[in-house]
Amino acid sequence: MARRIDPEIKERVIKKIKSEGLSVMEAAKEFGLSNNTIYAWIGSRGTVEPGLIAMNRLKKENNELKQIIGSLTLNMERGKKNY
Repeated sequence: MARRIDPEIKERVIKKIKSEGLSVMEAAKEFGLSNNTIYAWIGSRGTVEPGLIAMNRLKKENNELKQIIGSLTLNMERGKKNY
């Protein structure tokens, strides 16, 4: 049986995704909801730009790549010091 979610919580979740750049996955964990539930809300509202989810995904990927580059750079610097 599906539980009823307070409309204020729906608004807060969508606002965090739209305005603060929170990913759907992060919002689902934070609010204890399913990813599919949040995607359904976004789809039914029609007020969130279609590219917002893709933009958040790209931001996350960008941060992950920056971490990888930083780690590789650090390892290269450590390698130079050994010679």
